[in-house]
Order: sequence, then structure tokens, then C-alpha cells
Amino acid sequence: MSGISIKQRHIQTAGAPAAIGPYSQAIVANGMVFCTGQVAIDPETNKLVGEDIVTQTRRVLDNLKAVLEAAGSSIHNVVMTTVYLANFADFPQMNDTYHEYFADIKPARSTIEAGLPGKMLVQIDCIAIVSSQISQISVVEARESESMYDLDLDRDF
Repeated sequence: MSGISIKQRHIQTAGAPAAIGPYSQAIVANGMVFCTGQVAIDPETNKLVGEDIVTQTRRVLDNLKAVLEAAGSSIHNVVMTTVYLANFADFPQMNDTYHEYFADIKPARSTIEAGLPGKMLVQIDCIAIVSSQISQISVVEARESESMYDLDLDRDF
């Protein structure tokens, strides 16, 4: 039985908290880097940073930035993020801080309210491109379209 061979590279950097379980900080595969969710742990002290959403969001994004750079990518190559918030009421402040890092990039994003351990307020994971491994990137712009549906006749126009 033949299978698909995917070349993978595990990423580990001192610039972000070490993985504390059976996972990697990130995996590079087929020109993409898949980053594990980062929390507001300072990699030098291994302690949670800040008790507010702004401070924690900055630390989380700095951790992600370090992992991305260790993988040969950057925050400018992020195509998708998932943000987990302990309290959705923190969304506006998290979003303002997030915007500082992604103002020009605007990756696709999902935001979820989730139970996070301890006093952690935010966790963010991402997927990015490793540009040295990609020869061409196309951007597709979503466009609004209009559809007409006649409920009386039950047919599309």
C-alpha cells in the first residue's frame, strides 16, 4: 500500500514557551507552517505575563512571531488565525491589539470564547506561508453577488 509522503519539520525555538506535552511549537509541511496555540507565557521566566487582555495579547503575538521566524516565515505571511478568548467581553481590546500586528495583512480569522486554564485570557494559533518554499501566491478577492429568488414561483432567475 502506497501512501503520500509529506516532508515535515518540527519547530522549536527558545523565543517562545517550550512545548509541555507531545506536540511541537509548529510544524512546517508543504510550504506552510502550522503554529500551535500560544498563550501569554514569557519564554525566559516561564511565567504568565499580565493580568489584562492587552498585555497578554501582545505576549501571545510576540510568541507566535518568534515561532514563525524560527520556521522561516513571518507574521506578514500569516493566512489564518484562531483566537480563543476566556471572556468574549475582551474582544474589542484584543482586536485593537491584534490590529497592531496585522494591520496590513488581515488574515482570515475565527474567534471563539473558550475555557482557558488559570488566569490565561487569550490563546492564538495560526497558519502561515513559508515564502521560500512557495513559487507563486494568488490572492482571491471575495466579491458580493446578487441572487434573485422568486418565492411564489419557486425558481431561480
